[in-house]
Amino acid sequence: MRAARMTAHQTFQTTPRAPLPHQTPQETHVTGATVWLTGLPSAGKTTIAHELARTLRAEGRRVEVLDGDEIREFLSAGLGFSRDDRHTNVQRIGFVAELLARNGVLALVPVIAPFTDSREAVRKRHQTGGTAYLEVHVATPVEVCSVRDVKGLYAKQAAGEISGLTGVDDPYEEPESPDLRIESQDQTVQESAAAVHALLTERGLA
Repeated sequence: MRAARMTAHQTFQTTPRAPLPHQTPQETHVTGATVWLTGLPSAGKTTIAHELARTLRAEGRRVEVLDGDEIREFLSAGLGFSRDDRHTNVQRIGFVAELLARNGVLALVPVIAPFTDSREAVRKRHQTGGTAYLEVHVATPVEVCSVRDVKGLYAKQAAGEISGLTGVDDPYEEPESPDLRIESQDQTVQESAAAVHALLTERGLA
């Protein structure tokens, strides 16, 4: 079983913010962050995010999981799956994540975000705001994802019922230098979540 590989991408500098009227002194020292888990459909992104969220909440952290399907329903209704629409969807999610993170929440984002320029735009938004951002590539091979096929997308694509499936007949641009790369096919969900938790701890964010 191979361990997840960590790659240092950048050092975060967070800008101190004035406490809100309802915050105690202890709460003002809590550092939020966005953890974006990118990867193919059925790579395990959402499962890992929820497992990590359980651990972090048990430690007393405020956590939100921004689920891609829920965002599509409530925030990005009407958007399709063209490159422009995918980019718009990712930027909307990035905006919400940064808003949460800068207010002390750990925002876990298990969203494909297939294009490098879209992901980098989100990173730059966080950098501009002095908000911590981590990119985690859940690098499960498409062969494994198609067997898992949690939502039946690969079967539908193979049957000709849908097209534009990321990683099959639509592009997925893998991150070249993520903060963490996870090969979920070689470890348990708990081990994958623990690897992300270790990264957060290493960066002083857990």
